[in-house]
Parts: sequence; structure tokens; C-alpha cells
Amino acid sequence: MKIAAMVARILLGLLMVFAGSNHLYAFMPSPPPPPGLAGQFVTVMTSSHYLFIVGICEVVPGILLLVNRYIPLALTVLGAVIVNILLTGILLAPVGIPAGVVAAILWFVVFWRVRAAFAGIFEARVAA
Repeated sequence: MKIAAMVARILLGLLMVFAGSNHLYAFMPSPPPPPGLAGQFVTVMTSSHYLFIVGICEVVPGILLLVNRYIPLALTVLGAVIVNILLTGILLAPVGIPAGVVAAILWFVVFWRVRAAFAGIFEARVAA
């Protein structure tokens, strides 16, 4: 499991650095916006520069995963990003679901390795 978690951590880090860098620098050609609500969503996200912030929220945790530092923090930030990737795929553009599922699986493998760091957030009550 240790090797699987290391491989998942590196793959997730590379995936996030690559995808986030594309949001920041647009080195890959982007297809035309899809029709309907998905196209409007992409247009708003692009024109408002919201994708720049998403890119930062992908690149920084991705680098943390690659250098093996602050893994719980990186997973916390990426958890929100991955949930949004999945929700966008499910609700607006089903073509994005496979990438979100792969990212979620990699995230869970890494999470399982460091789950002890998250033990406190699963407590119903905290002793004062």
C-alpha cells in the first residue's frame, strides 16, 4: 500500500500541476465552449479570471504532493477542487467525468495513507 500511495501521490501531483498550469498559462489549445449551460459556465469562468484562482488551487497543492510536504493540506485543497470537477462533469459536461473519477481515486489512495492526520475532523464532539 505504501508504494501504491506514493505512485498515486506523484500521479495526482503531476495531474494537478499540469492541469493547473494550463489554467494559468493556456499552453494547450482550448476547444470552443460547449453549447448550453456548460458553454455559459466556461465563458463566465474564463472571462472573470476565476480559472486563474482554480489554477493556483491546483498547482500549489500539486507541487506539495510532488515534494512530499504538507500532504494533508494539499489533500484538503484538492478535495474541494476535485468535488467541483466531479460536479461540473455530472451536472454540466459529462465528458469531464472520467478525469474527475481518476483524480478522485488517486486522491482517496493518498488520503488513506495519511488518514491519521484527518482523525480529528471525524470526531462528533471535542472534549473541552
